[in-house]
Amino acid sequence: MKAFKLENEPKIESGFKTPDHYFENFSEKLMHQLPEKEPKVISLFQKNKKFFLLVAAVLILVLLIPIFYVSTIATSSNEIDSTTLENYLSYQSSVNQYDLIDGLEPDEISNIKAPVALEDATIEDLLVVNANLENLIIE
Repeated sequence: MKAFKLENEPKIESGFKTPDHYFENFSEKLMHQLPEKEPKVISLFQKNKKFFLLVAAVLILVLLIPIFYVSTIATSSNEIDSTTLENYLSYQSSVNQYDLIDGLEPDEISNIKAPVALEDATIEDLLVVNANLENLIIE
């Protein structure tokens, strides 16, 4: 392959030439072409101010609805119904009556001590149906 040298090869001229004295008169020609009055600038924000406020309000609502929804679910799910609590306590073998009494306040204990009026017929029916009299006597 033959060596290529840039200095020895003929140069190709570009097809573009600037007219004579072009840059000397350029600024004067440009200033004559510009309009004398500057156009009035209208801001997009001032024209559509209501639209932007509406979009901002919608975005705030979209972001706050899930927060309110989660907070209402959290407050309602913290309440335990009495049936669920009873079932939990009855099926837990490690919880006894003394553990339950330790968790109660004195005024709650006094409310529990309310007298229960049972008729003799009700007690007799209970004793006839239940064969484990020994367990009833122990309790």
